[in-house]
Amino acid sequence: MLENLKQTFATHFGQDSQDVFFAPGRVNLIGEHIDYNGGLVMPCAITYGTHLLTAPNDKGLFRFRSTNFDDVIDIELKDSYEKTGKEWYNYPLGVIHNFLAQGKKLGGLDFLFHGDLPIGAGLSSSASIEIVTAYALNELFNAGLSKLDLVKLGKKVENEFIGVNSGIMDQFAVTFGEESKALKLNCESLDYQAVECDLGDHLLAIINTNKPRTLADSKYNERVSECQQALKSLQKELNINNLCDIHADTLKQHINLIENEVVANRATHVVEENDRVLKAAKALDQHRLEEFGQLMYASHHSLRDLYEVSGKELDAIVEFCEQYPDVTGARMTGAGFGGCAIASVKKDSFDDFSQKVIEFYTEKIGYAPSVYQSKIGTGVIKL
Repeated sequence: MLENLKQTFATHFGQDSQDVFFAPGRVNLIGEHIDYNGGLVMPCAITYGTHLLTAPNDKGLFRFRSTNFDDVIDIELKDSYEKTGKEWYNYPLGVIHNFLAQGKKLGGLDFLFHGDLPIGAGLSSSASIEIVTAYALNELFNAGLSKLDLVKLGKKVENEFIGVNSGIMDQFAVTFGEESKALKLNCESLDYQAVECDLGDHLLAIINTNKPRTLADSKYNERVSECQQALKSLQKELNINNLCDIHADTLKQHINLIENEVVANRATHVVEENDRVLKAAKALDQHRLEEFGQLMYASHHSLRDLYEVSGKELDAIVEFCEQYPDVTGARMTGAGFGGCAIASVKKDSFDDFSQKVIEFYTEKIGYAPSVYQSKIGTGVIKL
């Protein structure tokens, strides 16, 4: 594949690429819609992601090309940039803008991006692009930023340049991911622990609903606002900075402070989900896969009923998994509103599982999902 990409690069730019970088996508094993509430999440990097080939040019231009999109653009070097429309190149452009805002010196560069992550499926294709760009610029121009600096820069791009009020989990996972390990990450302190994720005779199946969703256009920002409302209500009696500063028992004692039932449901999901992450990390560490699987199902039901970010497509996949004997657990992953579900499936049954979930889903929804299997991979690297 790399040889083909190098040939494509030469065709586009009339010169050979000099450097190749890769950033993975991620799935979140458990802990959804927690990252902007100061709690615990447990993502892992996957083996799908974004390759970036680069070479300097002497034209004073940033030249963006992608094998995934037809849009091409050549942009002159300036002191700052603004988002224009919804084109894919706004993500690397936002990274460049933030490097310049920090006083970093950049020069003309040719970029060829190639992703094998389904776009808009909740596997963090945007964070993958942001981090692979930031990592490349940091290396190529000796910018001196740490990996954590790159994570924070990627989040700033997402929040301020793109306009999505997301937390830091995605950028963190694709930067710090470790092979065969999940990251138990505290989204407030950014302390993390690598948790051994030995699935034994099971593998991680990723089932893409093929219902696209765009975070900036979805109800994602609405959920962030509802959580902020819940926090404000609880702060009348509780000295807390985030919803995840309390456990489920404390929330139950003070739930009457939240007058709006929908907002109370949102808070209940967040606080209980945070508790589930602690239990899930312990279960994985002790190789109790059945218990981990039950926590995955409980997470999905909460996201469906209390947080209302699932949908008939994701629910159909989890419904099938609950009745398939060789699945220990399943849930939606990512922000929801479409996107992907994940399942822990026996390796020997994967082909049968894949065929039958496609049949079940197609009959119920009217079109087919895509089914992948993935290992837990490493974070951003230079190849």
